[in-house]
Amino acid sequence: MKHRAAYFAFDRFPSAKGSAVHIAQMADELFDVFGGGLLGVLGGGDLPRYQREGTREIARFGERIPNLLDRVEAFSAWVAAHLAPHRETLEICHVRDPWGALPAVAAPGRGYRVVYEVNGLPSIEMGHTWPLASPRTLGKIRELELFCLERSDAIVVPSEVIGGNLRGLGVPAEKIHLVPNGAEVGPTPPRPPDAPDRYIVYVGALQPWQGLDVLLRAFVRLQDLPGLRLVICSSLPERRARTVRRLAERLGVAERIDWRFELPHADVAAWLAHAAVSVAPLTGCARNLDQGCAPLKVVESMAAGVPVVASDLPAVRELMTDGEHGRLVPADRPAELARAVRILLEYPEAAAALGARGRRRIEDDLTWARSRAALADLYRATACRADRPAIGGDTHVLA
Repeated sequence: MKHRAAYFAFDRFPSAKGSAVHIAQMADELFDVFGGGLLGVLGGGDLPRYQREGTREIARFGERIPNLLDRVEAFSAWVAAHLAPHRETLEICHVRDPWGALPAVAAPGRGYRVVYEVNGLPSIEMGHTWPLASPRTLGKIRELELFCLERSDAIVVPSEVIGGNLRGLGVPAEKIHLVPNGAEVGPTPPRPPDAPDRYIVYVGALQPWQGLDVLLRAFVRLQDLPGLRLVICSSLPERRARTVRRLAERLGVAERIDWRFELPHADVAAWLAHAAVSVAPLTGCARNLDQGCAPLKVVESMAAGVPVVASDLPAVRELMTDGEHGRLVPADRPAELARAVRILLEYPEAAAALGARGRRRIEDDLTWARSRAALADLYRATACRADRPAIGGDTHVLA
């Protein structure tokens, strides 16, 4: 089957991570517009290498290559091989990272358009996730990013902060399109059967920039509140939580924490909906400030009608207003985080009002339906641009 559209992401799909929610929404809209397409993602576990769902084909890259740079280079070659059969029919290729963008923008004589979705820049992120990476390696990755940004036809960002960062790198403003993360507001799901009577909730991954260590230190300051528990819905498997769990033990709060790992998205929504407070303690690091972020957990918490306490970062201020939808506190301040949570717990009626206003904010401005409509308009406008000649070029390598 030849496709008119393709979407590539160096992410496991499906998974419990927020990126999988984003990929599902974006890819679904792309394939709705173009009558199907090819989805190329990471595999692993019991996921099949190939599957078909009507007019949609899913291909999964499953090579087990320990070295990250070797793995992304192999993924780029894999993307190039999967693009080749569709070169004559393809109109839009949507990519989510430079590893998929490189073969898409550099294909000789390409006639399709490339939409590059930038949720982050590996040249910044890898400095946090891979601290032993050399400046030379990060510099080469930055060169690769700039090459892909320049050769893409349109760039999608989920926040103004990320868009501003790209403009600072020389990307023309007219090329950048804001398509924010969204959520759907629906009926309140049933309370999880094993939910504590009163709990605050953290949803997301466990990387240092997520600030879970700050939340644990704040939770120490709430030990006088009887029966209060912290529920951590981790998108990562249990083995990835060892460091954080050891910290909880050292702080003396481990017995007051309930862990839930890799829950289906619907189950996470239930835990959010019945929490007293949802906490997003993002740190004030370069990954969240210089690069920018777009915390889906904040949007989904607001959609659930739960009051949010989050770090006062520029990207978070795009989503919520302090005192209207929840509370914003300085990043990396456990004492102030604990104080904001305590106030909401002590004044439940005021907290409920914050949650209700947050829910209306999502209904009015930040639904997936609105974001997908904007994306569909961009796809149609970009695909109709026939005035540009086919673009080709040499590929860059990381070696």
